[in-house]
Parts: sequence; C-alpha cells; structure tokens
Amino acid sequence: MAKALGIDPGTGSFDLVLISEDKVVWEKSIPTIEIARSPEILLNAIKEAGEVDIIAGPSGYGTPIVCNKDIVDPETFALEILLLTSREDIEEGVKRGEIGIAVYKALADVVKELWKNNMPVCYIPSVILLPTVPPHRKINRIDLGTADKMAIAVLGVYDQSREYGISYEETSFILIEMGFGYNAVLAIDKGKIVDGYGGTLVPTGFLTIGSIDAEVVVAGKTWSRHDVFYGGVSTICRVSTIEEALDKSLEDKECYYALESMYENIVKSVASLLYTIGKPREILVSGRLSRIKKVYEELTDRLSKLDIVIRRIKGLEGASFAKEAAQGYAIVGEGLVGGYFSKLVNHMGIPKARGTVMDWIYHPRLAGAKQRLIEAYIKSIRASKLKHIL
Repeated sequence: MAKALGIDPGTGSFDLVLISEDKVVWEKSIPTIEIARSPEILLNAIKEAGEVDIIAGPSGYGTPIVCNKDIVDPETFALEILLLTSREDIEEGVKRGEIGIAVYKALADVVKELWKNNMPVCYIPSVILLPTVPPHRKINRIDLGTADKMAIAVLGVYDQSREYGISYEETSFILIEMGFGYNAVLAIDKGKIVDGYGGTLVPTGFLTIGSIDAEVVVAGKTWSRHDVFYGGVSTICRVSTIEEALDKSLEDKECYYALESMYENIVKSVASLLYTIGKPREILVSGRLSRIKKVYEELTDRLSKLDIVIRRIKGLEGASFAKEAAQGYAIVGEGLVGGYFSKLVNHMGIPKARGTVMDWIYHPRLAGAKQRLIEAYIKSIRASKLKHIL
C-alpha cells in the first residue's frame, strides 16, 4: 500500500498531506513566510510525516514529471523552470518586503534542500503541459492553471466520481479556485482537463491584477516578477486581508468596485468555459477565499443564474484543514507510483505531459525567454530524462 505526501506551496501557507490509498492519515499547514525564512521547517515536517513512497513536490508553473534523480542543477530547475524567474528577482522582492514573493523564495529554497537530502520527490505538470488540452487553446498562453490548480482538478474528478457513484470518464464540471493570491477557473470534461484560465488570466484576484490589457503593459514600460502580486483587491482597497476588504467595501466605492470586479470576472470566466464543454454536471468551488461565508454566498448567488448545481469540493476522507491543492498533489504522487489513484492519474494524462510552458508563445519579444527556458532544462535535467520532455 503506497504512501504519498503532497506539498502545496500556497501564497499564504505550505500545506502537507499524507495519504494511504484514498484517505488522509496526516496533515500539516505552515505559514509560507516561516518557510521562506527557514526551509528546514518544511524538512522537519516531512520527517514528522514518516516514511513515504513518493513526495509530490511544490511545482509552481509545472514541468513534465521530473524526479530528484533526474535533476543535476536544482537551483536552475527551481528558479528558471518551476518559477520562471531569477534569484535576483526574488532577492529584489524580499528587500522590498513583497508579501507575495515569499512563496517564490520558499519554493526555490525548499526544492534545493529536498534535492540535497535525496528525498523521493517528483514534480508535476501544470495544465498547459497536459495532452488533454487541445493545442489551439494553448496559443500565446502560459498560465492555464499552475500545478496546484491542476492538482485540485484531479481531486475534483475523484470527488465528483465518489459523490455520484460514476466513473472518472463520466465526470464533468467547472472548477473555481479562489486562493489568497489568485483565482482560477478550469473546465473538466469526461474526467480530463480541457480548458482553463489560470490565476494570472482571471481578473481580479485578491492580490493579483490578473490578465492585463496590452496597452497597460506598454504604458508600464518595465515590469518585474513581483508586479504580479499587485493590482488586485488588496491594492485597490489598501488592505492586507479579504475580511478587511469586505468591511471597507461597505463605505469605500473603489473597494466595492474591486470586489464587484472579482466576482463578475469569475462568473464571466465560468460562462466562457461553458462554450468549451456545454452544461457540466456541476460547478465545484475550492480555495481559501471561498471558505469565507460572505464570499461564497455572493459568488454562488451570481452563479445561480447559470442554472447549474454549485457545491464545495469535499476532499478526501480524513482531511480536516489541509487545502484541496495539497490533497490533489498527494493523489497525483500516489497514482504515479502505481497506487490506488493510478487509474485516475493515467486517465487525466498526467504522465504524458510534455514540453515547456512557453512552447505555445509566438510573440517575437518572448523568443529569447523561450530559448532560455529550453536551455534551463538542458542545464538542469539529465539527458536520459530530457529526451522524454523536449
């Protein structure tokens, strides 16, 4: 019986979930800022979890399945592949005290430590790398859903299959994930992810601006990695928590408009994905923000106009506080080693993920970035593995 540990690197917390078959047997949540200060905290938590067959490691923007034994340069792998950034960008963000950049530093440092300690870690794909998404939906996109969003969708397929007593092939839903930093909306049809809008494509998140008008990009001239954490509800309301934003919106018009934008754009994203899959069996909701009663009620009230069943993902048996993404990570890991979820993971095409997240970018300004990403794979991954990726 395989034991798998999933690690979700959230903007607010790193959540760890240990599963045996379809049950959570251990879980832990650690504030991201603490791990950014000391990655050893996460290593100690992993040791606390006990012996495992696989660890589905924090994967950021994702990669075709790559395990520690395949990696020769963990620094390059973490920064340039999983995070699409540089050490300089992270250090600049840390100096400025950026709240969102902590997850980047924490993830980069953790990946290196997991490699140094020779732990049984494998990193997993994001949505754009999956063969289940048709190529025309990938054009000029990177973020159709990061690895954590992909993992939640895996949990969602299992959840719906269990809820209605149907096969994975019969599942159909739209997933809404409302995290501390980002919102994302994915379309799942016949148990496979077929379309989606990742957190940097759905305006307006709590932290992030989401998709940006090209004229706004041109006007801004120069953008940095940490800029993705600005322009959302937090910036507009000038607050640090969603609870503060909800209170302030009662008397501050700009803050009220920010929340209106967030709700409306989620509904618009859902509506646009109905074109892709028709009317799904239901809409599944997950994420930190969705657990706030006022947010969930407001969202479901607006979605009710679509006349589709709406409910929260229930998650795995035994889970009490760990986020859905961490449960999904654990499911993927367990399936990769041939365990209880192997049929699910194979059905969703996860082992067949290929390429890089920039393969479908055609703008000439990004030609250099595409090439640097390929070079990062060549530099950080063993040649024997590389031929199965590029």
